Amino acid sequence: MRFLPFLILVAFACNDKKSLPANTDLFLPGRPLAELKADELEEVSGLAASVANRGYLWTHNDSGNPAEVYLIDEELEIALKCTLEGVKNRDWEDIAVGPGPDPSKRYVYVAEIGDNDAQYDYKYIYRFAEPSLTSVSGDITITEFDTIVFRLEDGAKDTEALLVHPTTGRISIVTKREYPVAIYELPVTFNAGDTLMARQLTTIPLSQVVAADWSPDGSELLLKNYLNVYYWDMAGKALNEALQEEPLILPYTKEPQGEAITFKIDGSGYYTLSEKRSGEASFLYFYERN
Repeated sequence: MRFLPFLILVAFACNDKKSLPANTDLFLPGRPLAELKADELEEVSGLAASVANRGYLWTHNDSGNPAEVYLIDEELEIALKCTLEGVKNRDWEDIAVGPGPDPSKRYVYVAEIGDNDAQYDYKYIYRFAEPSLTSVSGDITITEFDTIVFRLEDGAKDTEALLVHPTTGRISIVTKREYPVAIYELPVTFNAGDTLMARQLTTIPLSQVVAADWSPDGSELLLKNYLNVYYWDMAGKALNEALQEEPLILPYTKEPQGEAITFKIDGSGYYTLSEKRSGEASFLYFYERN
């Protein structure tokens, strides 16, 4: 059984609270780009590379903070603040950029999917057309956005990782607290106002998954928990098929509470970012492709 060694390694890592040895053939160890100092970014919980603003990243804060999405540069300076009108940040956990209703645009997806106590029947994803710094700046209010409402087919669970496929737009969600975690997919097509059912696609022998991202062309996949970054080369396989393969363990610099990961928009590496913790510095790390 080709997957058995991986199961043993993961079980060891979970019990021993240690990171697994990293494979540095594909990506180099992380390089800190900037320290997180902005008061507005205290509880960063998601990261996504901007398509309309190359070299910039979208991020947001965790539960209880204002319903604001920030466009930041590699120095962690805020270039744009977007407030979603009439929305409450119950437990925003991840963010992605991908296709949407208008094929000429890219959209920001904000995932209201956290549920620490598994008490909420419904989850929400807010989707709006990606603003460009060529036409807006400063603080803006987003008044036009879609609210995608869904529930998991087998009941309430905590989820923190969102995937939006860069070519198909297919939306996937990964649970956090179970072992193994489960990955769910939303229907490919739906109408405005529909309440969707997310169907379980497969399970993965991991736990505490807090972030995920597709490569810009959809050929590579990253999942992250608090200990490791896991990598799959899709090699033309369907998602449920690829996830049965043993992943590579990529370089990861331990963070105070790292819950965000994204590929760079040109695919030349990936970023991680942690929320700030008292007495500990947080940095934007970049892991360059080798």
